[in-house]
Amino acid sequence: MTNPILVPVRLFPLLLFACTAPQPDGNSLDVSAFASRLAKNDAQLVDVRTAAEYASGHIPGALNLDQTGGQLEERATELDKSTPVLLYCASGRRSAAARKYLMDQGFHDAVDLAGGIASWTAAGKPIER
Repeated sequence: MTNPILVPVRLFPLLLFACTAPQPDGNSLDVSAFASRLAKNDAQLVDVRTAAEYASGHIPGALNLDQTGGQLEERATELDKSTPVLLYCASGRRSAAARKYLMDQGFHDAVDLAGGIASWTAAGKPIER
């Protein structure tokens, strides 16, 4: 018989992992690396959050193409496939999905911000409203 107190303790690590934002990989950049890419001024910066989220504060110069609302798919042809694309959302999940979508559409250099704008603002980086 399993001790009912131990079950939640055993599940806690799984729940903690399930609720965290994606960690940086080769296509997800931490704030420092993302800021460095942005500073090169040679990329398209795309915020894939909703219009309301974008209005509440966004990285300066970002184009808002709501990924869950279908704007990214509708307007992806407006983006230059030969120019790098830097993507971000609130926590990193939508931007990772948007990156995959763009790569499937033939974009060669699309990366997203690990931890999203939450990690950007936590690092003290600027936003505009």
